Amino acid sequence: MLIGRLIGRLLLLAGLAVAAWDGLNWLETDRFRFITGGEIWFTLDVDSLNGAQAAIQRYGVPELWDPVIQTILTWPAAPVLLGVGVVLAFLCRR
Repeated sequence: MLIGRLIGRLLLLAGLAVAAWDGLNWLETDRFRFITGGEIWFTLDVDSLNGAQAAIQRYGVPELWDPVIQTILTWPAAPVLLGVGVVLAFLCRR
């Protein structure tokens, strides 16, 4: 339970950080747009993104990458991180 609460809180913090980033970009460009999970992963480490794709397509289930993981990577990061963090923190509460 402690690990679940810790991960939930970390996801909440990450979601708030991404939401703040989205807000700052909105102020700079006068146009609101959510950053996606794939964009964040690409910005942080493009090699691990390519490695994950190659590993899943070669050694895992190739059909898993295209419809499932690609779709998840196009979802807006802030609401996803905040939602998963809230659910995990709620389920692992004392």
